[in-house]
Amino acid sequence: MTTTPRKDPGQRSESHPYVSEAHEGKPPFEWGVAALVVVSAILAAFGHLLGATLVISVTSIVCAAIRLTLRERSPWKIRSVGFDAFFGFALGIGLVMDWAAIMLW
Repeated sequence: MTTTPRKDPGQRSESHPYVSEAHEGKPPFEWGVAALVVVSAILAAFGHLLGATLVISVTSIVCAAIRLTLRERSPWKIRSVGFDAFFGFALGIGLVMDWAAIMLW
């Protein structure tokens, strides 16, 4: 049995927000990012913490730069351009700073 979503009487169907992957990132790019996360996990498992940290950091910074440069044509979309770029750069820089702080402590 299938159900159809109820529509609010005062809401037009054109103003419905997009919630599916069809309007977000490109799957091949996302799989590439997932592969880099797996590479990072393998590096970390073998004790190469700097390498693992750098793979994730560079991936995050490159994704943020691509999102900022290509804007709506970007293959990496999560939320708005500002949100994606800010958190991508913050994660990339923050991970390297955390690694350095731990190693230098």
